[in-house]
Amino acid sequence: MTAATSEGSSNPRAARLRVERPQRTLRELTLEKMRESILERYFKPGDRLVERDLCEQLGVSRTIVREVLRHLESEGLVANVPQRGPIVAETSLDEARQIYEIRGALEGLAAGICAERRGAGAADMLEEILTRIRSAYAAGDSRLVLVETTEFYRILFAEAECDVAWNIVTSLTTRINHLRSMTIKTERRDVEGPAQMARIVAAIRARDRSGAADAAATHVANASRIAQAILCRHQS
Repeated sequence: MTAATSEGSSNPRAARLRVERPQRTLRELTLEKMRESILERYFKPGDRLVERDLCEQLGVSRTIVREVLRHLESEGLVANVPQRGPIVAETSLDEARQIYEIRGALEGLAAGICAERRGAGAADMLEEILTRIRSAYAAGDSRLVLVETTEFYRILFAEAECDVAWNIVTSLTTRINHLRSMTIKTERRDVEGPAQMARIVAAIRARDRSGAADAAATHVANASRIAQAILCRHQS
């Protein structure tokens, strides 16, 4: 076998013919677009998701649409209602309460451990992300607010080495972001939310375990009150 045809050849002519594999499949791109459309409330809770219409809007096959809807159903963003078909799921008050209670317990735990074990090093990373969150709010980019907020908590749990707790939070991330997409658009949340997160960072920097845990739990409790008030208005 010649060098030109051997596996791993750096022959420039062969390289020109190589077919690059796309990094993301059409199904993955469609899933992201649909998830984003629900989180951004282009599709609102209770809206019917008609396969034919989605195929036309997204420019993909019905097979992909069905697969994506099934995946979103597993994430809790879509519900299959008898005689209506797929709709955007509506989060009940009890479901929201449970999600926030889980968040409050786990985020408080992680923040406290992070303060005790890491201190300034973790605080510096979290402060950098918090700066990006403020910038996203200032730009009116709610999608980026969600992305950076998720990253804030990923770093928090990673620095605390709370892997099991983070796996639980990750399983709820889509539903958490569904609620967060409502709360971040309320009046003064662009100021109060980051300010509450800054108190978490400050307590971690000071290695104040109880202060960090309390700040994290307070932040979640405030978000819970806002979300439940919104849900009450929508369901009344």
